[in-house]
Amino acid sequence: MLLEIAGLRKSFGAIVVADDLDLTIAHSEAVGIIGPNGAGKTTLFNLIAGGLSPSAGRMRFDGRDLSGLPPQGRCHAGIGRTHQIPQPFENLTVFENLLVGAVHGRRKSEREAAQACGEILDQLGLHKRANVLAGSLTLLERKRLEMARALASAPRLLLLDEIAGGLTEGECAELVATIGDIRKSGVAILWIEHVVHALFAVIDRLVVLNFGRKIAEGPPKEVMQRSDVHQIYIGIEA
Repeated sequence: MLLEIAGLRKSFGAIVVADDLDLTIAHSEAVGIIGPNGAGKTTLFNLIAGGLSPSAGRMRFDGRDLSGLPPQGRCHAGIGRTHQIPQPFENLTVFENLLVGAVHGRRKSEREAAQACGEILDQLGLHKRANVLAGSLTLLERKRLEMARALASAPRLLLLDEIAGGLTEGECAELVATIGDIRKSGVAILWIEHVVHALFAVIDRLVVLNFGRKIAEGPPKEVMQRSDVHQIYIGIEA
């Protein structure tokens, strides 16, 4: 397994935001996560990426214990992530944004990183915007740049946080195709998303969270047919 999580717990005083979570992700696998607001989805990402420290439990990445490893160490190990709201360096160009990720994530010289950045710009359809300031991009372009910056660090596991949110149907379809290509290249994907049809176009397995607990896991269509998932996620009984 690439990622192994067992008994993961995070609490802030009496408030439990991750409650005894178990999760595994194989090499090159795509796993989706859904759940209502406040279910603990982004908290899980923050725990995996190192932005938060767990209260209990363990996480292993490619056999390595992640305990005590800071975010930059996890990035160097092969964990990349995007944020729900894109966070580019707005006063740098698109290419410069990628170069920062490649130099610091891959720990390569600028010369060594430049070629990889060019390839990623082509992959994400941003090559014509390479010399444009990131602050002037459209929402779709910002979403693409957010993924491109994460890919610049050469991740083996990519954490996608609601990357399809706010896009039109056409833009969403473009983004899904790009994510599918990333997955085909061998990168494992863990994807939080409210746009369920986009998620289903890529993932192998679906996990449902509620109040920090995993309540369902399995093939996407089977999970979505469960009455408890309908009641919690959609608000109706199946």
